[in-house]
Amino acid sequence: MNKKIVTLLLCMLSSVLLAQISEKSELVTINGKKIYYEKHGKGKPLFFLHGYTLSAQAWKPYVKDFYEEYEVYLVDLNGHGKSDAFSKKLSIKEVAKDLNALIQYLQLDKIKAVGFSFGGDILYQLALLNPTLIESMITIGAVGSWDVNNFKKYQEAFTFEKKDNFSWLKKYHKTDKKIKALMEQFKHYTVHVSNEELQSIQPEVLIMVGDNDDGIAIEEVARARKNLKDSDLWILPNVSHGAHEGETKDEFVKKAKAFLSKKKK
Repeated sequence: MNKKIVTLLLCMLSSVLLAQISEKSELVTINGKKIYYEKHGKGKPLFFLHGYTLSAQAWKPYVKDFYEEYEVYLVDLNGHGKSDAFSKKLSIKEVAKDLNALIQYLQLDKIKAVGFSFGGDILYQLALLNPTLIESMITIGAVGSWDVNNFKKYQEAFTFEKKDNFSWLKKYHKTDKKIKALMEQFKHYTVHVSNEELQSIQPEVLIMVGDNDDGIAIEEVARARKNLKDSDLWILPNVSHGAHEGETKDEFVKKAKAFLSKKKK
């Protein structure tokens, strides 16, 4: 075999082995609940938080874009994926408290983070709970405040009896028990961040939202942008809730890398 080809194959194999060695997954007990996380790569810690009814696996296609520069953490947030199912009333603040406890368990003092929808709302709560933890964060389709009671059509459509209308549920959650708990807890999804709380948030924030996202009121986007002391706003034209997905993925990755690599002012 050609010496150059052998060398190339050895380099490729070394890269694969290095990636395998740096990967880790664990199901740990945090505040009496089992929470699953996985880690990829080496560098500064970067957390990716999924949306409601999704799981850590929704972010898996993005790992290859970030793991060479960051220690990438994917977490199954409370009630989702391999973590324990919800056993009591949904509280975004409680989910943030458990995430903060997981980060303490991991002995991380500083992180960067990306949160989609539910994951974004949790990041705002985490920034309030542990003000010096997050260096910078990107929130997609989330501005920290959201009330399911303002979206009756969502409540009517999103019921366990209609679970087959939502094809991704079985992909991310293996049991009907977990799916049922998620769908039943949706009626409790309400969280609010006041102007004063927004003003106290320390990390730099990139607010990313699609202009066709009918779940996010433009007034709330404007309020967050006005009150966050250090923020950027990125509105993507002709894009809905998952502004980081599909045709915009490459653009998101490029912009996210540039934002996250900025030195704090």
